[in-house]
Amino acid sequence: MKLRTGVAVAAVVALGWGEWLNRRWSGVLVRPGEGGSEAVVVLGYRNTGTTANLVNRWRVRAGLRSVSAGDGRATRVIFTGGATGAGASEARLMAGHARSVLGFDGTVLLEEESRTTWENVTNVIPLIEDADRIKIVSQPAHALKARAYLRRQRPDLAERLVPAADYRFGEWLLLKPLLALYGLWTLRRLHHDERRA
Repeated sequence: MKLRTGVAVAAVVALGWGEWLNRRWSGVLVRPGEGGSEAVVVLGYRNTGTTANLVNRWRVRAGLRSVSAGDGRATRVIFTGGATGAGASEARLMAGHARSVLGFDGTVLLEEESRTTWENVTNVIPLIEDADRIKIVSQPAHALKARAYLRRQRPDLAERLVPAADYRFGEWLLLKPLLALYGLWTLRRLHHDERRA
């Protein structure tokens, strides 16, 4: 009985820790911002098939829910990611999912050359330079990494970063402790001020 209770308590603590850390990461290196033009950048994830994979389908949904209410026509959604095989790019597969499955009819731009997060950020800069508000969408740790990279490459654009809707309480609940552990590993090379700003 004590063992079961201990396991249950440990599980609750792990779930709570994963939830807390993912929520925290979603709010780092962003500012409140309203009005003006908006760019929502959706980062791709290792897509080797002919349709968007599970992670990319989720990122597309998170990207579309990040479009500010009533601003669908004033917002450009930018899908970024090159081809990981002989087929279509991650960006093209995500855009196809947004249009054909989710029915998104707003402005879509593609960045189809990048293979790393650094390149994602570098290559979307010309597509976001004139936006008043910039949202970067991915799992919270990955989005934070991309925001830190934008801050390094173009501090002026990083000042326009606002929160995306890529964190929701309870979403990916059972995986959040693993995502938190992986996030800590991937963020280890960020400067202290980039992880906590």
